[in-house]
Amino acid sequence: MSDQFPHYIEFRDVNKTFGKGEKDEKHVLIDSNFHVNAGQTVAIIGRSGVGKSVTLRHIMGFLKPDSGRIIVAHEDILGLSDIEMNRIRRKVTMVFQSGALFDSLTVAENILFSLEQREDYNAQNKDDVVEGLLKMVDIWDARDQYPSDLSTGYRRAVAIARALAAQPQCILYDEPTTMVDPIMSDHLTLLMLRLKTQLKLTSIVVTHDLDLLHRVADTVVFLSKGKVAFFGTVPDLHRSQDPDIRQFLELDKVIRGDISAESPFRTGVAGEA
Repeated sequence: MSDQFPHYIEFRDVNKTFGKGEKDEKHVLIDSNFHVNAGQTVAIIGRSGVGKSVTLRHIMGFLKPDSGRIIVAHEDILGLSDIEMNRIRRKVTMVFQSGALFDSLTVAENILFSLEQREDYNAQNKDDVVEGLLKMVDIWDARDQYPSDLSTGYRRAVAIARALAAQPQCILYDEPTTMVDPIMSDHLTLLMLRLKTQLKLTSIVVTHDLDLLHRVADTVVFLSKGKVAFFGTVPDLHRSQDPDIRQFLELDKVIRGDISAESPFRTGVAGEA
């Protein structure tokens, strides 16, 4: 830990605008400030298009801010070279919505891919790690299948296992339970809780799923109109009188009521959209 950068991840007055010219400009992040301490899980919520996924891409160094400072793994990452960012990305990894798996590789081979550059493991060690990770995320039955054979939820579980193979300190989740049936959503939520409690992983979860937020988050960032409208605990979020937050929470109640009446999703390994 650095005395200058005590938080594991921190945004300091971060601004990001897309487009050129006044008519095309879209201010996605405006004076954004929040932090994540080591071992914490922070959920980022808000309506579509408010900058949630953009925030994750800034943390990974895929995007650079127009102004402000971004601290990752107790380091200021602005100005770091690609090689230096690769060092940061060995500590902080991201699980994309798509899973970003290799379609030509089996589940086990996808996980093994993350270990291929590890010189401290021999072939037997690597196989043992793959087997252990398959069991940890409860997808042993899918080890010889290909990503195209799997449901969205299973692909995300595979992506989490592949991320864990790199032994990161922090995982960023981009909408991990979106378009996932309720059973697999619960499975992924329990998996994330296990990684938090057993491995003490730091994590940021971008989500619309307030059930997931309530179960895993220590702190919440609510983005609205490009700004951090709220940064605090889950109980304080529910006590907030901010009209955008009240509307967001009330809308979630309505949506969850509709879904619980008749869910359009199917369970199972294969065939899920």
